[in-house]
Amino acid sequence: MKKILVVVDMQKDFVDGALGSKEACAIVDNVVKKITDFDGKIFVTYDTHSEDYMNTREGKNLPVPHCIKGTEGWMLDKKVEAALEGKDVTKVEKVTFGSVDLPELIKEYAAGEEFEVCMVGLCTDICVVSNALIVKATFPETDICVDANCCAGVTPQAHEAALMTMQSCQIKIDR
Repeated sequence: MKKILVVVDMQKDFVDGALGSKEACAIVDNVVKKITDFDGKIFVTYDTHSEDYMNTREGKNLPVPHCIKGTEGWMLDKKVEAALEGKDVTKVEKVTFGSVDLPELIKEYAAGEEFEVCMVGLCTDICVVSNALIVKATFPETDICVDANCCAGVTPQAHEAALMTMQSCQIKIDR
């Protein structure tokens, strides 16, 4: 069985930059350990915006410029980036919360073999839940898990609510 790890948006702006939080900073070492111990294919999503972010629907609802492609905030956290060195990694840029390309990339990688997916990253209640539900909807018979110790939400309450939502949708929550 093929094993897939999806590392969601572990970018500087979400860890300790424009939208960072102490909870996000607190999971970095857990994510690094998860990557280091993982033997399989890793997909890394990048929240990717352009200079016109403030003119987008998201920018009007979340008026904090972040993850502008090419900026330091768009780059992965340095520890996470170092942990990925030498691993089988595919980068996935996405312009919104969930990647519609991710399921197709997973399908291509699996090449008809059975697989399981584990997800980690930021933010549990926005991008992690969006990607987890897209993958679950695409592959309803596949085991999908989210490692709660490798995720952080906008708030601790939002993190827990997203975990409950995913669990209700038959996504396994590892604690």
